[in-house]
Amino acid sequence: MAARFLRGRLRSGPLAAAVATVLSVIGAPAAALDEAQALATSQAAIGRETGNHRFTDQDGRPLELATLRGRPVVLSYIYTSCAFICPTLTSSLAQVVRVARETLGDGAFSVVTVGFDTRVDTPERMRLHAAERGIRDPRWYFLSGDEAEVAALARETGFVYAPVAGGFDHLTQVTILDSAGRVYQQVYGPEFQPPMLVDPLKRLALGMPVAERPLADLLSRVRLLCTSYDPKSGRYRFDYSLILEIAIGLSCALLVLGFVLRSWRQGQPGPRPRS
Repeated sequence: MAARFLRGRLRSGPLAAAVATVLSVIGAPAAALDEAQALATSQAAIGRETGNHRFTDQDGRPLELATLRGRPVVLSYIYTSCAFICPTLTSSLAQVVRVARETLGDGAFSVVTVGFDTRVDTPERMRLHAAERGIRDPRWYFLSGDEAEVAALARETGFVYAPVAGGFDHLTQVTILDSAGRVYQQVYGPEFQPPMLVDPLKRLALGMPVAERPLADLLSRVRLLCTSYDPKSGRYRFDYSLILEIAIGLSCALLVLGFVLRSWRQGQPGPRPRS
């Protein structure tokens, strides 16, 4: 479990990355956070609504979180002077986001990465963090904010962090918010497979009442339902077996309905003869 936490005492450089890797495998010296308590705090946030916090994006433009309502948001936290775990988290997330966009559509969700070292994580530093990972997604916002705004959002989403010598200890957490800004699910670990992110987003897309969606959206839901993850290719593929199962199920239901109607009609008395 030690790999979930950043033992943030080394700032940068190859040696720092190597040491961080070793620490993530063998465990690290005493951390500022209790992992069990951090996980409990994170899980307790599920179902909680986030507020309309104000930040500045990587291009220096103001952004209110409420403007992202109406679609799910994938939220991560980093600090830009992190040597290993935070860059790994962002790089892994970037790969999974690409798969999710291919599966769900480019406009299906937004991504937000918040810098929680508020004295250091300026818009320029956040822009550089994105650029170094080759991220050019127009719906991915790298945000800077003042300490009060960052701390408030962290509390609402169950993200726990604490300063230590040379950096921070924190849970490597990605939070999925629903379209109303409520915490829907937490995903942990600096590296994860696409289903860990795509499947919750699919469930959000499929969870809306059918009556509220037009036919085009209903067909989109069927497409989402009938996609399955192929670990060999690292992509989602259309699963025609699910379509076949649905078709067979509908056919059987129609046959049963037809049999019932036919039996009912045969059991009805015929017209009375005229006297």
